[in-house]
Amino acid sequence: MARSNSTNLTVPDASMSHIEASDRRSLALNLIISLRPAQWTKNLLVFAALVFAERLFEPRAVLLSVAAFAIFCALSGVVYLINDIADRRIDREHPLKRRRPIAAGTLPVPLAATAAAVIAAVALLSAFALGWKLGLVAAGYVALQALYSGPLKHIVIIDVLALSIGFVLRAAAGAVAINVIVSHWLFVCTILLAMFIALAKRRHELVLLADGAASHRPILGEYSPYLLDQMIGVVTASTLIAYIFYTISPETTQKFGTDLLGLTIPFPLYGIFRYLYLVHRREGGGSPAELLINDRPLLVCVMLWVAAVVIIIYA
Repeated sequence: MARSNSTNLTVPDASMSHIEASDRRSLALNLIISLRPAQWTKNLLVFAALVFAERLFEPRAVLLSVAAFAIFCALSGVVYLINDIADRRIDREHPLKRRRPIAAGTLPVPLAATAAAVIAAVALLSAFALGWKLGLVAAGYVALQALYSGPLKHIVIIDVLALSIGFVLRAAAGAVAINVIVSHWLFVCTILLAMFIALAKRRHELVLLADGAASHRPILGEYSPYLLDQMIGVVTASTLIAYIFYTISPETTQKFGTDLLGLTIPFPLYGIFRYLYLVHRREGGGSPAELLINDRPLLVCVMLWVAAVVIIIYA
C-alpha cells in the first residue's frame, strides 16, 4: 500500500498538467479557444452558393458572402460556448473534452455566458443589417443549435438531423446573402453529406468512450457501432448518388452550358471513402474540421474538387 501511495504522488497526471497549463493562459485566450476558430472551416459552406450561382467574380457578391461567413463564424462560436456551458459537468469525465476551458474551470461560466450574449447580439444585428432573409436564417440557426444543446441532442436520430440542418442553414445563408434562388440540389447534397459526417462523429464517440459512452452522453446508449455503420452506409450511397445525378442532370447541363461537371465525380468518391477509412482504421471523425485540415490526402482532394468545379463552371 505504501508503494502504491508513493507512486501516485510521484507520477504526474497528464490531465492535471494540462489544467495547470490552462491556468497560465489569459481569460481572453481561453475565450478564443472556447470559440473554436479551428472549427470555422465548416462555415465555408456559405460560399457554395457564390460558386454555383456563377457569382464568384462579382465583387459585391464576394463581399456579401465574406460578411455572411464572418457572421456565421461568430454564431458558431456562440453555439460552442452555449454547448460547453450546458455540458461542462459531463465534459469533465470525457478524456478529451475535459481539456476545454469551461469544463476545466479556466473560463468562468458567467464570463462565457456574457461573451456569448454580446457576440450573438452583434452577429444577429449585422445579419439583419445585410438583409432580413439573412437575419432570419441566422436567427433560425442560433435557435436550432440552442435547441440542440437542450432537448434535441437527447432524442435518437433527431440529434443527427439537427446537426445536419445546421449545415443546410449555412448553405442557405450564402444563397440569401447574395440574393439567389436556393437550389434544391444544394439542400439535398448538403444535408446528406452533413448526416454522413454527423453519424461518423457519433461512431467515433461511441468507440472512443466504449462502455462509458452512455454515462457521458446518454443518447449514445441508443446507438451501436453496427447500427451507425448501417446508417452511414445508407447515407454514403445516397450522398454519392445525389451528387452524380446533380452533375449529369439536364438541368445542370443547361444552367452551366456544359456537361463536363460529371468529371468531378471521382473527387467526392475518393473523399468520402478516405473519410470512412480514417474513421474505421485511424479512429478519426471526432472533429471533422481537424480531420480535414490534418489529413493531407483529404485536404488535397477537397482543394482539387473546388478547383475542378470552378474551372468547369467558369471556363
